[in-house]
Amino acid sequence: MSFILNIETATKNCSVAIAKNGETILCKEIAEEGYSHAEKLHVFIEEVIAEAGISVQDLDAIAVSPGPGSYTGLRIGVSAAKGLCFALNIPLIAVDTLQTLAAQAKVSEGKIIPMLDARRMEVYSAIFNADLEKERPIQAEIITEDSFKDFTETLYFVGDCADKCKSVLTKDNFVFLEEIKYPSAKEMSKISFDKYKISDTVDVAYFEPYYLKDFMMAPPSKKQ
Repeated sequence: MSFILNIETATKNCSVAIAKNGETILCKEIAEEGYSHAEKLHVFIEEVIAEAGISVQDLDAIAVSPGPGSYTGLRIGVSAAKGLCFALNIPLIAVDTLQTLAAQAKVSEGKIIPMLDARRMEVYSAIFNADLEKERPIQAEIITEDSFKDFTETLYFVGDCADKCKSVLTKDNFVFLEEIKYPSAKEMSKISFDKYKISDTVDVAYFEPYYLKDFMMAPPSKKQ
């Protein structure tokens, strides 16, 4: 029997879940505009462990979202995960943030396009098939009316970009699942357990998340 603590803090959603053998048994999360991660994360960790009827010593691994995402959220989540792994001498597992987001789209066909907002019309995105197999890695891109134009199958868009993208991505085969905005720790459970079974872990000492970067930075203005 394996217990894994899953931590997802890459976006506005501060989310923590306990999983037993790959099944989520308890999840606590809250998405707020002002980022409540610093106040909520450790409280949620303590609560899910206690309410699951286990102790922190029963944990077999910690899984954390590596990003891309908010600098503040990722720093808090990764720091907490690494601290627990060091203290308990258990492995750390990195679970693809966009895969976790895509996992909320329960579809049987087509492609899933998870997107996280960067700035203006910029997003971080990837492409998964209906079995959550990654078909295109994470990349930063500017969304235009020509984006994804070569796809003929149904594309399901998830993430916090619907408001700014749906007026541009208007092809008949584009579907926005607007209720799916943020990745959640409850969707990490199966992925982290599969990684745990094959010892797909990261080095606790050297692991660092990757953040949303300003990949379209304007040049500095010249001083007059």
